[in-house]
Amino acid sequence: MANLFKIAVRNLLRYKRRTLLTASLITVGVVFVLVFVAVAGSFKNMMIGQITDSMIGHVQVHRKGFVASIETLPLNLNLKGGAIARLEKILDAQPEVEAYSPRVKFGGMFSNFTETSSIRLTAIDPEREFKTVPLLPGRVTAGSKELKTGGILIPELLARGMKVKPGDPVVIVATNADGSVNGKQFTVTGVMESATGPGGRDGYIHLGDARELLRMEDRQVSEYAVRLKKFGNLAAFSAKLEGILAGELNQQGKPLFEVHAWEKLSPFFNIARMIDLMTLFIKLMLIAIVLISIMNVMIMAVYERIREIGTIAAIGTQPGKILSMFVIEGFCMGVAGALIGNSVGIGIVQLLNILKIRYDFGQQQGIVLQAGISPADILVISATVIVVSVIASLQPAFKASRMEPIKALRHV
Repeated sequence: MANLFKIAVRNLLRYKRRTLLTASLITVGVVFVLVFVAVAGSFKNMMIGQITDSMIGHVQVHRKGFVASIETLPLNLNLKGGAIARLEKILDAQPEVEAYSPRVKFGGMFSNFTETSSIRLTAIDPEREFKTVPLLPGRVTAGSKELKTGGILIPELLARGMKVKPGDPVVIVATNADGSVNGKQFTVTGVMESATGPGGRDGYIHLGDARELLRMEDRQVSEYAVRLKKFGNLAAFSAKLEGILAGELNQQGKPLFEVHAWEKLSPFFNIARMIDLMTLFIKLMLIAIVLISIMNVMIMAVYERIREIGTIAAIGTQPGKILSMFVIEGFCMGVAGALIGNSVGIGIVQLLNILKIRYDFGQQQGIVLQAGISPADILVISATVIVVSVIASLQPAFKASRMEPIKALRHV
């Protein structure tokens, strides 16, 4: 086998220009894929981090049927009493959970005593909420990031449109679960940028204020947002939690809870899927580049060395060794292209990080690009290049191994 590798390398060096051109083409393909995967992966991870860590959380738990009716924010589908205690006991027992936060979500009317507009409110326990979605305080662009009883964080849309600033008194009017209407005065604590775009109408108040405003006699929760210690465990944890909560039934014997990972709650998941799809197409382009390049070179090599093939076949070289010789040539070109491409690609990724390129995402301004490539991606791309190189060599190699020595020696 060592001799076959020596012969293969010698044959590649005999045609230096062609070999260099083919290896360069493979290298460019590998570099392009590595850089694209690194940059696209960085944007995807940033996007997911912004969505989950500033608003949604990694996982949410609701009462069965709440998400299907979430546009109306139904108070009659809140979790109550025993259900809350059972759920918190289950969440406390999960080692994957870093933090979780109860929320009450409802719609209301926002008034500055001159004008009135609609608003969506999320009532939170600030201490627990900021542990579950740690980027939430960073969305406050004016005023205080703290949220105390009697205070309200309002979206920029309302602050600009109704000319409200931190410290101003406002009134929130909401319909209670029994259909009655109640109002409460708040003081604007801060103004928040929207995590979903300039049209966001989501504000935050304290849980205690929500109970008073909505006249809740007992504790109620619309949803629990859950943060995991490791985001990579999301799929496994969601499946595990669904299995555990499937055994929790209501008085009618039907499931009481429903579990949703972030991707089921945010339209930005479709963007993440598009990034994955684009990455797949780029990898397919790499396969096409390698396949065409190697096959073209090997076909030319077989055509130009017909008499040489006939000679080594005539002196007793087995067809299997002839086939192996050409396959090894393709293998060597694939390995060389992958190694050089990986080195150059990693260098370019590091250079991009040093340059600290900035871009904007929605309301987030000046985000620094932090491109990174995982060892698994490098291994997959390298293995793909090498395997495709070997596959591309098979047809020309098989043709060379099947040549009749006499006919090959007569070739001019």
